[in-house]
Amino acid sequence: MFNFKDPWILLSALLIPLIIYKNIKIKGTSRILFSFTEIFKDLKGKKTLFFRYILLSLRCVALCLFIMAFAGPRLVKKTNEILTEGINIILCLDTSGSMKAYDFQIEGKRATRLFVVQKVVKEFINGRKNDRIGMVVFGENAYTQCPLTLDYGIVLDFLDRLEIGMAGDSTALGDGLGISLKRLKDVKAKSKVIILLTDGRNNAGIISPDEASEIASNFNVKVYTIGVGTEGEAPFLVNSMFGRQFVYQKVDLDEKTLKGIAKATGGNYFRATDTGALEEIYKKIDRMEKTEIQEKEYIEYTEIYKRFLIPGIFFLLLEIILGNTILRKIP
Repeated sequence: MFNFKDPWILLSALLIPLIIYKNIKIKGTSRILFSFTEIFKDLKGKKTLFFRYILLSLRCVALCLFIMAFAGPRLVKKTNEILTEGINIILCLDTSGSMKAYDFQIEGKRATRLFVVQKVVKEFINGRKNDRIGMVVFGENAYTQCPLTLDYGIVLDFLDRLEIGMAGDSTALGDGLGISLKRLKDVKAKSKVIILLTDGRNNAGIISPDEASEIASNFNVKVYTIGVGTEGEAPFLVNSMFGRQFVYQKVDLDEKTLKGIAKATGGNYFRATDTGALEEIYKKIDRMEKTEIQEKEYIEYTEIYKRFLIPGIFFLLLEIILGNTILRKIP
């Protein structure tokens, strides 16, 4: 960017037309008295007479440059410094055997719970900025799939690798929450969040959900819990003597425990029975857990008056030299 420190000085340029007018008027009335003019009758006017305006032009250019130099021309460079402390988010995902139920749909086609969760969580990750995200998976066991990182590409790569039953077919809900807390408890951050998603009831593991939620509360970790799946029975694709077909089986989601975890840690509980509801839940969490961004603006000025002053001096000296040599006038 370019501006002037004292732009009001530029108004003095309005005097230049007055200077031009006065110079032309004075030059037009200049004369030398002769006793007789017969000796000049055969002289022809030279075409070089227009050169007399060169000196005036040089003076006007010099004045314009001096005025611009005195107005303080400068280059302006603005830089912004973003001061932000990102949120640390652990995505705690259930990969137990019940996640293969086909009670969700994508574009009118049946899909497993895990497949839909992968799609929705991927959109959630892509919408985050400046936050460290990690991933914990649990089934019969629980382990860290991806540690906290700002490299969302790695998180998405691990998300794509999730498979049903990769951590066992049971549901160690408390252990999954415990491993997530282990990744967050020593992190120095203003905001630490766990998004716990499951479709079942705690039936495995060492740590109970109540113990894990108490620990989360002590470490100021907020836990959002999401219960997925339809109520009652859900379709599962099984092999039979008639080929692969859907068989409805009873599903058991422990909403009471999930609500208790959310309440104890200052989070919220959500229920998703279809793809649209699950998408809306992650959007809502995304809006609730926004990173606060502070921005400072720095302005750097580079004075460039010499770019106008030096050419102005040059044109002024040129006018003086020409006016006293080849363009000298009498009188």
